[in-house]
Amino acid sequence: MRCKWCNENNPLYVEYHDKEWGVINFDDKYLFEMLILESFQAGLSWECILNKRKDFEKAYDNFDINKVVNYDDNKVNELMINKSIIRNKLKIKASINNAKIFKSIQNEYGSFNNYLITFTNNKILYETSKVTNDLSNNISNDLMNRGMKFVGSTIIYSYLQAIGVIYSHDENCFLYKES
Repeated sequence: MRCKWCNENNPLYVEYHDKEWGVINFDDKYLFEMLILESFQAGLSWECILNKRKDFEKAYDNFDINKVVNYDDNKVNELMINKSIIRNKLKIKASINNAKIFKSIQNEYGSFNNYLITFTNNKILYETSKVTNDLSNNISNDLMNRGMKFVGSTIIYSYLQAIGVIYSHDENCFLYKES
């Protein structure tokens, strides 16, 4: 049995649940990709975003932060007419803005992962049935103070689950474990 949120009729979702979600991955390229995707999830389902992930990857130059930080109005317009991704101008502009802030955090801390460690102390949280906590509140507040958009506590909590900082498989899921 899998977590109740996993649509077992969607092979992409099953693959994501079984092999990626909750698995520790602190590679900055992955951390950037997931932050972009999670920010697009605001108001939508993760399944919707996951189904468009390959299209986002193509549209966002394989999530190459050095390219995304240099996106201009022409690229925004290109993304706005791309029917394969979420065409929300606020989210698109926020993704470029967030990329610049992500890059500045990398420059300040040496990596985005090093930044996250200042909040997590290299610890993994094991908890279920939550959508926010003090950790997601603190990171969200700091990112918003730095100027990021679409990084509320619920989005950051989901992000932390995705990258393995918060391990949240349901108790009846075959991947469930406690610390």
